Amino acid sequence: MDPHVIDRPEKSRYEFVATDDGKGTETAGFAEYHLSEGEIAFIHTEIDPRFGGRGLGGLLARAALDDARGRGLRVLPYCPFIRGWIGKHPDYADLVPEGRRVRFGL
Repeated sequence: MDPHVIDRPEKSRYEFVATDDGKGTETAGFAEYHLSEGEIAFIHTEIDPRFGGRGLGGLLARAALDDARGRGLRVLPYCPFIRGWIGKHPDYADLVPEGRRVRFGL
């Protein structure tokens, strides 16, 4: 399995895609977002139960947040998973606007 995260703006979500040797690709999970001027609001993250327990949710969160950082977007972590992941990785808290961190418990 060759996993990677891609942005699917037409679906407003980042997808964790697994490529299996000769069997095509499969979406193992996704992080839905709403994009507005200068901000990305994460609203829901889901990993297919068949892929659970492999740390894919964390890899998905890191890739999505790294992309947001690279694009200069402010992050609004409405999704409990993304919010919790940022809480465990405080080096990503700067992505959340300082005046809104308290609202998200960061």
